[in-house]
Amino acid sequence: MLKIKDLKLEPRDLTPERTEEKKRKTQVPVKLITRLAVDAILEKKGRNIEVLDVRMVSGVADFFVIVTGDSELQVKAIVASVRANLREKAGERPWHVEGKEHHNWVLMDYVDLVVHVFLAEQREYYGLERLWGDAPHATVDEMGSAADVKILKD
Repeated sequence: MLKIKDLKLEPRDLTPERTEEKKRKTQVPVKLITRLAVDAILEKKGRNIEVLDVRMVSGVADFFVIVTGDSELQVKAIVASVRANLREKAGERPWHVEGKEHHNWVLMDYVDLVVHVFLAEQREYYGLERLWGDAPHATVDEMGSAADVKILKD
């Protein structure tokens, strides 16, 4: 049986490229919507939160947020929290969402921000942090807030 990792995908293959049709609806700064996403994740007790600044290594997005949920129910709650927080506080809606049927890896594409919510096994298997290893990154303190993340400061 063929597995995804056997396909030798490049990181750019995991998220749709930005095009003329792929535009955000608002002009809210990407660092702000990223902070809102991180705070929504913290609210639902997401674990091992990493923020990657992929601007210099990818044309796919500006920032990735990668987080682990302990169960499919928690993954679902994190996804709902991020969607609600970005919609209510920034007027942002995802351009594209994948994986919401199974809740073991949900990708929320906000054009300039991509949020990856994983179960631990899938996160280890896909290893996005390794794929994007050249990108500056920050680990979010699970007892802190997005305001503490240095790469998200203006």
